[in-house]
Amino acid sequence: MINRNKGFANLTAGYLFPEVARRRREFAARHPDASIISLGIGNTTEPLTPHIAKAMSDYALALSTPEGYSGYGDEQGMAALREKLAQVFYPNMISPDEVFVSDGAKCDIARVQVLFGKDVKIAVQDPAYPVYVDGSVVIGAAGKMKQDGTGYEGIVYMPCVPENNFFPDLSVVPPDSVIYFCSPNNPTGAASSKKELEHLVDYALKRGCVIIYDAAYSAFIRDPSLPKTIYEISGAENCAIEINSFSKPAGFTGVRLGWSVVPKKLKFADGSLVHSDWNRVMTTLFNGASNIAQAGALAALDETGLSEMKSLIDYYLENVKTMTAALSAENFKKSGVKVYSTGNSPYLWVFFPGYKSWEIFDKILAECNVVVTPGSGFGPAGEGFVRFSAFGHHKDVNEACKRFSRLHF
Repeated sequence: MINRNKGFANLTAGYLFPEVARRRREFAARHPDASIISLGIGNTTEPLTPHIAKAMSDYALALSTPEGYSGYGDEQGMAALREKLAQVFYPNMISPDEVFVSDGAKCDIARVQVLFGKDVKIAVQDPAYPVYVDGSVVIGAAGKMKQDGTGYEGIVYMPCVPENNFFPDLSVVPPDSVIYFCSPNNPTGAASSKKELEHLVDYALKRGCVIIYDAAYSAFIRDPSLPKTIYEISGAENCAIEINSFSKPAGFTGVRLGWSVVPKKLKFADGSLVHSDWNRVMTTLFNGASNIAQAGALAALDETGLSEMKSLIDYYLENVKTMTAALSAENFKKSGVKVYSTGNSPYLWVFFPGYKSWEIFDKILAECNVVVTPGSGFGPAGEGFVRFSAFGHHKDVNEACKRFSRLHF
């Protein structure tokens, strides 16, 4: 018999979000009359905007005609879309052939680990999006969970906590490491300043590290002083890969479309180009994003599409304001509950003193019939926190906020 990949054997428990879904199903089965509202998984809820939806519809209908039919496209993405992505998001920073279109940021983050293999050193923000850690364990770059349960062997955890303004102490990162960094961060919602990202890039350049910069929530940044891409920082093209997505700003969570940026100046220790290997990954382990989805993305990046995406993001940011106000009410303050939200992210990171993350998850579900995400599922530093997602209909978010008054500490 063939042996199992040891990486899967090293994974502990279930992936965070299926575990949240399992607990929700079990609660619903026990309480069939409960009206459950989800503020947990960051899944968009609002319909695709008209201009973007029409572009995909028109393209799909054209596929039924000889003139409009298209088969396989370039695995790296439509040339027109790569050009538009470079123009809109990276003017005078990145060339179109450094942009690779994909089926989503999460998929790219998992694939990017193939670039570095199992012998690379890994450093992650703590808390962090689970795929950074779980993907590293699966590929063999990390080992078993430590006996004290504080993380996996072989991974350097960089605590991002209120005491350091959610920006980590980089001195713990060994030379020649892959650094997973997300801003605005999932789950904390913290958006790094230009000065902080300059420090990150400077550290990576001096220590021979490569930054995997997850910018999936950059479209939510409203503070003009905050960078929306790592390439706003001088030298980042020599040490960083950026990954982004249409999932949240355009509602493409089910449509599936994202992109990665791999600059040609980024090199391995032997001088070979990371860009060349990534091109091989995308042409060998991937077969190109949906042509229909790419047509929608092109529409999203024209004047009308950009305006529609802004309105969609504003809708979710309005939910952030509503939830921040509700969770900052006097009864929460008296109990020591602290809400961390900058208004530049769709997530609220909330600390409940005296509770473990899964305990407060169960309490909110039981007393409010609202689903959140336990912070400990994102890493050791997330213990005691829960993440509230602003992705929801206004009426559901407003109702959830009314129910929060039921919580008793």
